[in-house]
Amino acid sequence: MVHFTTEEKAAVASLWAKVNVEVVRGESLARKVLNSFGNAIKHMDDLKGTFADLSELHCDKLHVDPENFRLLGNMILIVLATHFSKEFTPQVQAAWQNLTNAVANALAHKYH
Repeated sequence: MVHFTTEEKAAVASLWAKVNVEVVRGESLARKVLNSFGNAIKHMDDLKGTFADLSELHCDKLHVDPENFRLLGNMILIVLATHFSKEFTPQVQAAWQNLTNAVANALAHKYH
């Protein structure tokens, strides 16, 4: 289980508040998935519980390989770094990397 520091939670939430899903979605992935990341940010202390129902991401219909979740997380980081270069400090990047890894682990957990 991942434990986020108060600083990590604040860094992730602060940057997410600036994300325009309509703009970013075309550069990374479908709006449903980005909205799900927004949901994960609201429930950072219970990611496995948050993604207990994979139908939210429609992964059960897409048959996504769990390892692709990690790649997806990296793509989101690249898009965020591009859009928010000044705010995307090493500390913010580390917090987001921690979050995307935790989300990938929570989603992959449902496949085992």
